[in-house]
Amino acid sequence: MRVQGKDCTIVIKTSHHKFEIPYSEETIREEVAVLQEEAAIEGDGQRKAIVKKNGVTGCIVTPLTIDTVPLLLYLAFGFAEKPINVSQTRNVYSSKLYLLPLEDTEYFDLIQDRSNNKERRLYELCRVKSFEFRIENDEAIKLKLDVCGERSAITYLNTDDIEKPTGERFKSDCVSYWINGKENHFIYGITLSVKKTGGTKTEIWIKRILPKNKDLPECIDELIINARLLITKYEYSNYGLFSINLKNLVLISDETNINSCDTVIDPLRYYVSGSVSADVYTVNDKDIP
Repeated sequence: MRVQGKDCTIVIKTSHHKFEIPYSEETIREEVAVLQEEAAIEGDGQRKAIVKKNGVTGCIVTPLTIDTVPLLLYLAFGFAEKPINVSQTRNVYSSKLYLLPLEDTEYFDLIQDRSNNKERRLYELCRVKSFEFRIENDEAIKLKLDVCGERSAITYLNTDDIEKPTGERFKSDCVSYWINGKENHFIYGITLSVKKTGGTKTEIWIKRILPKNKDLPECIDELIINARLLITKYEYSNYGLFSINLKNLVLISDETNINSCDTVIDPLRYYVSGSVSADVYTVNDKDIP
């Protein structure tokens, strides 16, 4: 069941944070398995089955804001270095995130409060098994987290108010793309897809406008994606910015429609064989998780 609605809330709880995240869609639910017993040769011929709860499954699609991007990208990537103070600032700190090829990364709790339910549901010890980082033309930058966990939901009895992030959302119109050290103005969107089951598998779909006699190379040494907020009220260096760095991209397939007689707008699919990292910025020196 997909849930969309302003009266529903999802809260992420870690050792340092507990706040509500904005989302456009969520499918968090209990995973159910059926233990079935075959019918006996003698008797009424009926099969018996027991419903067994196997933890949590589902996904969250959330826009990235200046408040949530450090934690959400950390949960997706899996590892963060200690924060380092940004030069010529008093309280702006940068953190380097790395994508780990591990399934057992940072655990967190999810608190679910849907408008049609009278109780809050708590899913403990969840983790991210895969994710998608999406930039679409004229839309907010979004992150889809595929969540799993082994514990069944329980009722969350705490009724305290939960912090609600109020920061601005990152938008696609303030994103720049740098390929092998040169800015590319023909990319209008990307989808970075990462699966962690059985080892990390990373692919990126690059949607570009194809000019005449010029296209992206089949092998890209480095792709840097910089996202910045439109509002210029942030006086501190790099606050309101994050970047993602991908290395050693190899073209898998070209999805271009060659029958088009007009400007070609189609994606290229690359496999990321090198490292994936991100730089995020906060206004304190606390560890992200």
